[in-house]
Amino acid sequence: MTTEAKLRVEGVSLDFGKAERSLRVLENVNLELRQGEFCTIVGPSGCGKSTLLNVIAGLTPPTEGASYLDGQVIAPGDPKIGYMFQSDTLLPWNTALENVRLPLEAVGRKDDGRCLDLLKRVGVGGFADAYPWQLSGGMKKRVQLARLLAQEPEVLLMDEPFGALDAQTKLLIQEELLRLWESTRLTVLFVTHDLSEAICLSDRVLLFSARPGRVKTEYSVPLERPRNIETIVQDRQYNELFVQLWRSLKEEIQLS
Repeated sequence: MTTEAKLRVEGVSLDFGKAERSLRVLENVNLELRQGEFCTIVGPSGCGKSTLLNVIAGLTPPTEGASYLDGQVIAPGDPKIGYMFQSDTLLPWNTALENVRLPLEAVGRKDDGRCLDLLKRVGVGGFADAYPWQLSGGMKKRVQLARLLAQEPEVLLMDEPFGALDAQTKLLIQEELLRLWESTRLTVLFVTHDLSEAICLSDRVLLFSARPGRVKTEYSVPLERPRNIETIVQDRQYNELFVQLWRSLKEEIQLS
């Protein structure tokens, strides 16, 4: 990979606790993402995948190492870094439109036209006045995605964002994310337990070891873009990569 990385993680290690009671969660993690690359991390439960995203976002300081955006150390709260959590982070007292407005209001801007357009782009344009309790799980994820895009980030960190959805809704949201990514070409670092999701969405898949987490193996996804999930799963290359990933992941699960 070239040295002109959009996002770079260099020598990141993280210990929880102190002295003899400390627990090493991450061990010398190194990775790079090019501009516009979609990269996914998979690994056994508890290997530090989500923790790494927290470190990159500046929410958790590393014990060693650092994360860089365009060669500069990432500061906590950098608006160029967008973070989509697994849990529902919509404000329940705000409508969908008001939730999407939040990143703009934080910097003193108001652009309801843009916010409404983003809601349309993610497929919930008719629910701008609905409150989160009136929306399905999939619709709430779409609103979260619209709010994230309203921030106009350059890098998206996505921590198992669709893990709680039912299988059918998850596939629909994956297709929507692929479509949006094709049009924006944002740099994405995505965490999932779903190997099929990892292959369908990504340019590369990084397999993390059992704790302490580190990059064990890197897999390039040889599937052409644009992609259609319905046809991808019938592709011989998809199935071969799925088997490789599962065999290597199973080894790490047995060690964890």
